[in-house]
Amino acid sequence: MIVYDLKCTGGHAFEGWFEDRKAYEAQSRKELIACPVCGDTSVAVVPSKVSIKGGPTCSENKDFKAEERAAIKKTMEFLENNFEDVGANFAREALKMHYDVTEKRNIRGTSTEAEEEILRQEDIKFFKLPIPRLDS
Repeated sequence: MIVYDLKCTGGHAFEGWFEDRKAYEAQSRKELIACPVCGDTSVAVVPSKVSIKGGPTCSENKDFKAEERAAIKKTMEFLENNFEDVGANFAREALKMHYDVTEKRNIRGTSTEAEEEILRQEDIKFFKLPIPRLDS
């Protein structure tokens, strides 16, 4: 999940929550994002006044070489194309597949430490992959 500060052409500022940058871009192209004040669908992402520091991004980490950036991008593309993004429902979906409630498939998403402990107790194998963000 990503939060963007948005502004319409009328100057009204508001925030929007999106699954990822692609989701924002797709909704913006289809004019599905509307200003809550005036209804204007011509909105743009503006710099945020608040920032929560996460892990290093590629632009912040000068140690990343071009080959490493390419490898990260290729890995992310593979994950996006071959794994269903279940977001914060990762543990729930993994448990449902484990108990044959739903069809087994490749999934990716997020989980809490408590959820990860439950998955370990249920002997469900998963892999945490920390990948620096390429779009900051």
